[in-house]
Amino acid sequence: MLKEAIFHRPKTNWSYSYDQKTIHIRLRTKRNDVKQVTLFYGDKYNWSVIGTQNTPMKIFAQDELFDYWLVAIEPEFRRLKYGFKLQSKDETLWFDEQGIHETEPSSYNLFFEFPFINPVDVFTIPAWVKDAVFYQIFPERFANGDPSINPDNVEEWGGEPTPYNFFGGDLQGVIDHLDYLEQLGINAIYFNPLFEAPTNHKYDTVDYMKVDPQFGTNEKLKQLVDACHARGIRVVLDAVFNHSGKHWPPFVDVREKGESSPYAKWFHVREFPLEVREGVPSYDTFSFEQNMPKLNTEHPEVQDYLLDVARYWIKEIGVDGWRLDVANEVDHAFWRKFRDVVKGVNPEAYILGEIWHDSLPWLIGDQFDAVMNYPFTEAVLDYAVRNTRDGKQFSDLAGYLLAAYPQQANEATFNLLGSHDTARLLTLSKGDKRRMKLATVIQFTFNGTPCIYYGDEVGLSGDNDPGCRKCMEWDLKKQDVDLLAFFKQLIHLRRNHRALRDGTYEVAHASAGSPAFAYIREADGERFAIVLNAGSRKASVQVEATLNSAQPQIVFGDGEVTLNKKGLKVSLQPLGYSIIRL
Repeated sequence: MLKEAIFHRPKTNWSYSYDQKTIHIRLRTKRNDVKQVTLFYGDKYNWSVIGTQNTPMKIFAQDELFDYWLVAIEPEFRRLKYGFKLQSKDETLWFDEQGIHETEPSSYNLFFEFPFINPVDVFTIPAWVKDAVFYQIFPERFANGDPSINPDNVEEWGGEPTPYNFFGGDLQGVIDHLDYLEQLGINAIYFNPLFEAPTNHKYDTVDYMKVDPQFGTNEKLKQLVDACHARGIRVVLDAVFNHSGKHWPPFVDVREKGESSPYAKWFHVREFPLEVREGVPSYDTFSFEQNMPKLNTEHPEVQDYLLDVARYWIKEIGVDGWRLDVANEVDHAFWRKFRDVVKGVNPEAYILGEIWHDSLPWLIGDQFDAVMNYPFTEAVLDYAVRNTRDGKQFSDLAGYLLAAYPQQANEATFNLLGSHDTARLLTLSKGDKRRMKLATVIQFTFNGTPCIYYGDEVGLSGDNDPGCRKCMEWDLKKQDVDLLAFFKQLIHLRRNHRALRDGTYEVAHASAGSPAFAYIREADGERFAIVLNAGSRKASVQVEATLNSAQPQIVFGDGEVTLNKKGLKVSLQPLGYSIIRL
């Protein structure tokens, strides 16, 4: 066995409390190197039984280099002392806090330790998130329901989007189309910023306590939230707490008064007076955008202000959570206070961070419930859309991502295939709906919570900003009815079968050089095989699976299924897919 590949470290994603009675223990080994791993464990204060209890571990994920093993333990007294026994064909090793040994340790005192399951430390996500299907709305471009509050320079609905123009989308427009969202199967909405700001995107806030008059009023938002809740739809708002807009009154005061302003330390000012030299502001900003000065969230007064904002919209308006813009550039201490405040008002509020990279430091239970899962986005696009990753490469990356975070974080992660910051899925697919559908099938049958970017379901196209921010198409003659039916059926399937939401995940087929890939989801006695062909030719996929019935049933997609001794053989068309009930 390759000793250098063996890894475990208590806490974070390697040992953690999944709930108030269960501890998950994970171990990493070289891929296909270890035949069996046994966890030896016991209560740390009962020396006579430490090591006498043992249970086999199972591989729950694989990537290109490693196997990831898992076992769930429910210790009687919520504490654990444990070590690992690893076996290959001709070798046995033991692994504890002092390293790897060729003989069984003489003292269990050096075993790893999970000290105690303290309930306050258990990473708990809102239960509703695992069942959610999100729909992202860019408010200015969804629907114009109240022309009386249009901006003065409003343009005709459906025109060419630019970084600066307006079309009059508002909250009333969303209210007017709640029937549409409900019929689509949506049960959660994520709104881009709604607070007062001069731009169409509203990421340059002027007033954090006021809905932009272009969209309506605070009372109108409360009406919208109440109407959504009556239909079982949750509402999540965008919190822009990394930076404000240049017209936010505290920043205006600093611009005018410099160091003498009482708000001077609310921002990260490197040099007074505030100015821009060769495109670089003398104060920290989002990127180098002089209109978006970075907030000093370490300052007590800034903290108090922003935490009041977070509290107000949940308590008074009833929103169900926050999406946190540029979340990785805000200090961890602030986010810990933010979580305490938000969960204190509503323990079931969803806290979602915008982070585009590995996010483990934010996902250990003291800050966010989830992040926008852009690594998953890129993996799916590479496999299903760009055709730059084969089935095994996608499987390996998916396994790596599943091992990167605690299980509850994976269950709540926000899986998207496009947003206001990216080119639209149909455009990335070069207009090929087969590739778009293939990617979406993965999104809706994988661990995590799927989100549809408004209009994707009716065939909106568009390149990067501003092209991806087109007006929603409400003319039924111009909507893609085939795509809309596809989304409705897929959403219905996911919402009606828990196995496709948070069931177990197992790779059933992945072969180097092959565009085919298959995996199995299981929960509540139901098992589904998801079989995919990202290639331009027909493919036959052997799925090794035990069957619950004599004849598997294709419940979504196409293809042909025949039974054999190993399970079933699935034949797919180019860029085809099948969801099969086993």
